[in-house]
Amino acid sequence: MIRTRLAGTGDLEAVAALIVENSSANGGALTGDWSLDRVEQWFARGDAIIVASDGDRLVGALLTSEGTQAAGPAVAAMLDAYPGGPSAYVYGPVCIDARERGRGLLAALHAEARRYYPGREAVLFIRADNPRSLQAHLKLGMRVVGEFPFAGQRHLVLSDAAD
Repeated sequence: MIRTRLAGTGDLEAVAALIVENSSANGGALTGDWSLDRVEQWFARGDAIIVASDGDRLVGALLTSEGTQAAGPAVAAMLDAYPGGPSAYVYGPVCIDARERGRGLLAALHAEARRYYPGREAVLFIRADNPRSLQAHLKLGMRVVGEFPFAGQRHLVLSDAAD
């Protein structure tokens, strides 16, 4: 049975391993440094890391951050293209274990984020050459609100705010 919750310190190694396994360096679509050190810094900063587990196995992770704390040049470029509303938060990266995709984990992680950030807008980006992630997020009711170039790639900005 899938369960979503806020991550604890005991989850950080599994979160980092899942994200690194799906990073662009390993043929995935996630950009950036997602080492254990980086994930520990994220957690220590107080930003929410939401995880999905199936029994004892971590099968999904969604990292979030306050817009003003969001680090990294890709996130800065996204926020320049579309900063979101005054209480918006940065949603992502999100990563689902490849063996678990299609089981509703993305929707469960998004629902948990909405419980954690009630009434607040999520702002995220997806590489334009990642149609699977784009379609999955559009299915959640998100919409494309902008785009920006970064590292030679076109990126789409999405929001879950109502019109």
